[in-house]
Amino acid sequence: MKIVIAPDSFKENLTSLEVAGELETGLKRVWPNATYVKVPMADGGEGTVQSLVDATGGQIVKVEVSGPMGARVMASYGLLGDGKTAVIEMAEASGLPLVPKEQRNPLIATTFGTGELIADAIKRGVHEIILGIGGSATNDAGAGLAQALGVRFLNFGGAPIPDLIAGGHLDKVQAVDMSMANPGLAKIHISVACDVTNPLCGEKGASRVYGPQKGATPEMVEQLDKNLAHFAHVIKRSIGQDVIDRPGAGAGGGIGAGLMAFTNATLKRGVELVVAATRLEEHMRGADLAITGEGRVDFQTAFGKTPSGVAAAAKKHGVPVVAIGGGLADDAGGVFQHGIDGLETATPNAMPLDVAIKKSRQYLQDAAERAARLIIIGQRMSKSV
Repeated sequence: MKIVIAPDSFKENLTSLEVAGELETGLKRVWPNATYVKVPMADGGEGTVQSLVDATGGQIVKVEVSGPMGARVMASYGLLGDGKTAVIEMAEASGLPLVPKEQRNPLIATTFGTGELIADAIKRGVHEIILGIGGSATNDAGAGLAQALGVRFLNFGGAPIPDLIAGGHLDKVQAVDMSMANPGLAKIHISVACDVTNPLCGEKGASRVYGPQKGATPEMVEQLDKNLAHFAHVIKRSIGQDVIDRPGAGAGGGIGAGLMAFTNATLKRGVELVVAATRLEEHMRGADLAITGEGRVDFQTAFGKTPSGVAAAAKKHGVPVVAIGGGLADDAGGVFQHGIDGLETATPNAMPLDVAIKKSRQYLQDAAERAARLIIIGQRMSKSV
């Protein structure tokens, strides 16, 4: 019997690999002689770097970069086991948690540090970068990122705008100069984990939808939106890239637009990138069962979350899927119409989150054992029919 265990992390508790290990322990109580394949998973958000490093036998790289407000910070990214792929979370260098709430201001926040991480990965010879763009403190359309990679933004006098360009500076940009861009940019491809389709500007754009949570006042939102529109016009005029209405351009404070304009980037659903990077479909070949899970399973789990990606990979090989959640929402049963065949909850009863976290390892083991025993009952019933 071959069982693939491919869960997401349980946020602020256990990594994906740790969750998989506890599930394996519980399953072995019932099937001690089965073959277990643990594949740490993620959906492109928080925890993706650690999951992919664990899944591929890679390593964590630490680099000092400019944080969103300009101060130097230590940021990490993953170099995967193939040595040719890096996985970067934008939040590490340009994330909202790096800025105290009272100091958040997207007019002066920059993605320069994320660009420095990309530059470091290029220097190490990678061919592919997987970039997660959630949790940003910025609204600069990736201008800071591009600047860190050698792209120059010229003002109305033709002089380069000073380092650490931010959302509040974009209306000063008159031209884009790509002549000094990092030559390694042409040799790599960036796969952007992006599950949103927001355009750059307007009612559903970066500034109006996400600006307030980054500290933008209504007045700032209007200024930022106008700046992004101006910047998009300059990009089109200077380098022929029309990004303003492209789906996903508004993601990550507009970094989706900048990545599409200045790099060889494509935007894809995060879980699809992780499925490909971990070779999950290969692991599913010949499997009898797949176990997945996440901290809370609800109807939205079926749309872009880790269990949905695992289910899609499993179904291609006719493998049944059981999802184990730290908790189950009232609407969790909706996932049965989207490729997940069974559900189990780790928490045996209602309890405070801190209690559940404290005993999470035991609860995951027990939930896996319960799921296995139910499967055995089903097997016995099918034989008697």
